[in-house]
Amino acid sequence: MGGLLAWEVIGVLDTQGESAEWTFPADPGAVRTARAVVRGQLRNWGLEEVGDVTALLVSELVTNALRHATGPIGVRLVRPAGPATCLLVEVSDPSPAPPRKRTAHSEDEDGRGLQLVAHSSRRWGTRPANSGKTVWFELALPG
Repeated sequence: MGGLLAWEVIGVLDTQGESAEWTFPADPGAVRTARAVVRGQLRNWGLEEVGDVTALLVSELVTNALRHATGPIGVRLVRPAGPATCLLVEVSDPSPAPPRKRTAHSEDEDGRGLQLVAHSSRRWGTRPANSGKTVWFELALPG
């Protein structure tokens, strides 16, 4: 993960075991950094086959958090234990307002993030958190 600046990640909460968790500042550089740490963690777990799609969807959700919330953004990956066949990905932010999936028209420059999440994931959703919300999705793993 060379090239990452220390200030781009507020905290690395855990990257051992079955989960990995980071907190990023509400700064545009967080999108790039989140993609990089997610890809790196998936590579460490031997799950690089879902690295591109996971990084894309995390990118979309972190971008949504930057647009609609203030404060830190959390990203958490939970890899399957045993025979489980999906990767759980969570993106949290301090805004309690749930995301709205909308239909983007061909000339629109935004509005496709949740469509990408819905079409690319096995399932997805949102839940309230202690302060804010968490948007999550599951990706089927090959095999």
